[in-house]
Amino acid sequence: MGGFKTLDDLPDDLTGKRVLVRVDLNVPMQDGAVSDDTRLRAALPTIAELSDKGAIVLLLSHFGRPNGENRPDMSTAQLVRPLAMLSGRSVRFVEDCQGAEAARGIATMLPGNIGILENTRFHDGEEANDPALAQAMAALGDIYVDDSFSTAHRAHASTEGITHFLPSFAGRSMEAELNALERALGDPERPVAAVVGGAKVSTKLAVLGHLVGKVDHLIIGGGMANTFLAARGVDVGKSLCEKDLLGEAEAIFEAADKVGCTLHLPYDVVVAKEFVANPPNVRTCNVHEVAADEMILDIGPAAVEALSDALKNCRTLVWNGPLGAFETPPFDEATVALAKFAAALTKQGSLVSVAGGGDTVAALNHAGVAQEFTFVSTAGGAFLEWMEGRTLPGVAALVRA
Repeated sequence: MGGFKTLDDLPDDLTGKRVLVRVDLNVPMQDGAVSDDTRLRAALPTIAELSDKGAIVLLLSHFGRPNGENRPDMSTAQLVRPLAMLSGRSVRFVEDCQGAEAARGIATMLPGNIGILENTRFHDGEEANDPALAQAMAALGDIYVDDSFSTAHRAHASTEGITHFLPSFAGRSMEAELNALERALGDPERPVAAVVGGAKVSTKLAVLGHLVGKVDHLIIGGGMANTFLAARGVDVGKSLCEKDLLGEAEAIFEAADKVGCTLHLPYDVVVAKEFVANPPNVRTCNVHEVAADEMILDIGPAAVEALSDALKNCRTLVWNGPLGAFETPPFDEATVALAKFAAALTKQGSLVSVAGGGDTVAALNHAGVAQEFTFVSTAGGAFLEWMEGRTLPGVAALVRA
């Protein structure tokens, strides 16, 4: 996905230039401390590079859902210390993200300094993409850098509006994300496989509909596979199943047939009478042997082997969603086994593997292979919308700018 400018297009010397950087500092907190700093870490390369070039680095981010209210419990001031600790640099807080007070705070900053501006969502105009707010934010800086793919699916003042008023560039994290996505679905090496899992077909219908025309192998796992099995006349017992979507599942089978995309459903499954960790009566059986009082909670070893064989011949893999109820052992076995296999193929250089979405990242971390995939996106909504083939406003704005 070309067409956007990156930090490489900026001069080497940015001494005294005020660079507004849209980052995603919306991290989970527990008892006043950051419980997962993945997003903060993702922002570090861009922050450090700009600071080292002498820029005054001004970080824009939302934090929580204050809905236009000024809420101290959602102030980005809480992130100053965690970011300073992680970056090993001094970080200061700027009381607003627009207007006279923010300008006063920035006026005393020196080349190389880093400041976190107050929560963009304290202003109503942020989520409404109000041009007046975007212009007021832009007035604080000379250059705009978007380093937040995870918010690129929202056309907000700090992600889209601001690009109309300042020269705009992609940060290192955004650049890596867009390049990885281009390799996965934009112009991938074929054959391409996609693993789509998760509990419900309803949340992934648009994804499946789009992928059928894009990939050579569509692997369906998680609770949603039960709906597809039911559409094929399989009695899934008391498994999670969306009976009202059997028609939609059937339509996806037909679309796949038309374009020569192979749809993979499990033919052996792991079932139990109750959904608890290590229940007494877990068994593996053929999909046609699920009893009326059993539920499918994972795909079986024969299915994993067949999928591994399919992946052996693929050059590209996109993964979103687990194959089974991976948070609850032993129903994590299929996800872990296939993830490890994909990681091994990636390591030996025969597969480009791109994964994304919250559950998926958790599953790959659980399998211990997140580091071995070609690229793991921490973006949830933006990754899904990209898999649906939608244009992301934040990305379109960079291309336009």
